[in-house]
Amino acid sequence: MDQKGIRSLLNQVAEGKVAVEDAVLKLKEAPFEDLGFAKIDSHRALRQGVAEVIYGAGKTPEQILEIAQAMLSKGQKSILITRMSEGAAKFVNQKICLHYDPISKIGVIGEIPEADGVGTIVVASGGTSDMPVAQEAALTAEVLGNRVTRLYDVGVAGLHRLLAHIDGIMSARVIIAVAGMEGALASVIGGLADSPVIAVPTSVGYGANFGGLSALLSMLNSCASGVSVVNIDNGFGAGYLASMINHMEG
Repeated sequence: MDQKGIRSLLNQVAEGKVAVEDAVLKLKEAPFEDLGFAKIDSHRALRQGVAEVIYGAGKTPEQILEIAQAMLSKGQKSILITRMSEGAAKFVNQKICLHYDPISKIGVIGEIPEADGVGTIVVASGGTSDMPVAQEAALTAEVLGNRVTRLYDVGVAGLHRLLAHIDGIMSARVIIAVAGMEGALASVIGGLADSPVIAVPTSVGYGANFGGLSALLSMLNSCASGVSVVNIDNGFGAGYLASMINHMEG
């Protein structure tokens, strides 16, 4: 829907010819912008509460730049780019100011908004090797407007490291548990906390880890209640889901 169509719709609402809820529905169903190689869904925030995110892997730097420019032209204030290479970040930064985190491979255009979530999201990682996925989850949650506490390298090989942060764990609104190897961290946290736990298996581990499959199966078979699982290395998905939970009232 172009500006002329939106103005016409708003005039109809003002004149009482269209109900407010019907107008909102029409705006939610507004078409996308077709760039040829990508279709920009500029009304996703209206439908889902969160604007479209750019998945950088597999896209050329030029494609990422053009998509970002199209988003900015539609008024998007903050743009999150996941799985972005350092080369792509340098290219985009020549045209648009971009903050890049090389650990998580996340790029952010615009400012991280003020936190407006209900509580705090805790992101805990089993080991330092899990940090790229944990940092992806943490930055995603922050860009979506959440307060985040990071607890890195608190795995079950030294359980006292986790227990030293028991107050933060017990007071969290949502917890993201990121771990490779056998993925036991999610079960341990699930047995301590009264908040939802989002488990993220990582591909970190030796041969029988099978690229994260062993951690995935362990987390799926967790005996702790309240533990859900996202895909292997999917820190973004965990951060996004945690944000949705943290923005629910009541």
